[in-house]
Amino acid sequence: MNKDDEKVLVVSADIIFKKGRWQGLKQENLEYYIDLIKNNYQFKRRGDVETDPSWQQIIPYIIFNFQDTFFIYKYLPKAGEQRLVDTYQIGVGGHINEIDINGAKDMLQEGMMREWNEEVNYGGNFLEQKLVGILNDDSKPVEAVHLGLVYSFVGDSPEISIKETDKMAGQMVDLKDIGEKIKNNNGVWIKIVYRDYLSKLHDQK
Repeated sequence: MNKDDEKVLVVSADIIFKKGRWQGLKQENLEYYIDLIKNNYQFKRRGDVETDPSWQQIIPYIIFNFQDTFFIYKYLPKAGEQRLVDTYQIGVGGHINEIDINGAKDMLQEGMMREWNEEVNYGGNFLEQKLVGILNDDSKPVEAVHLGLVYSFVGDSPEISIKETDKMAGQMVDLKDIGEKIKNNNGVWIKIVYRDYLSKLHDQK
């Protein structure tokens, strides 16, 4: 299937931001926004919403760490989303599709784990899985049409690797080195997550 014909879960920006628009990582009142998404979602053709910020495409975005190291990856020239080539990301995830509703108690959880299993190989167990924030950024065209549900997954093993090595390259990076690693990076979401969340974890060390 052409990726433009993929049906993706969206919510009207007017609904998501009816209490006000924010920039960055919102870390309070998260359940209110999760309920908004679950009660007001639609599925629309991806090609019809990729340049339309009146619809927010919902993206679960998993930050994985083992002890003080975090998984980051870089999009290579063969990546499906050409607007993100050569950018670093720290979140593993993607769109919610109609298949994620079938028989699932929680479509967001179902879609998140489907994307995780499609993107990476992981050889361990999760010690913790929790929603830590909802990310909005309007500064660039890609980010303006996506809303990130940022989850923290803590693992008991560092054995994680990218499945599609022709499209992405991944590595584990020490928390104290992430800021320097992404300093000249064009990726927006990783910088916001680092500024609003990871740097505070670093300060607590």
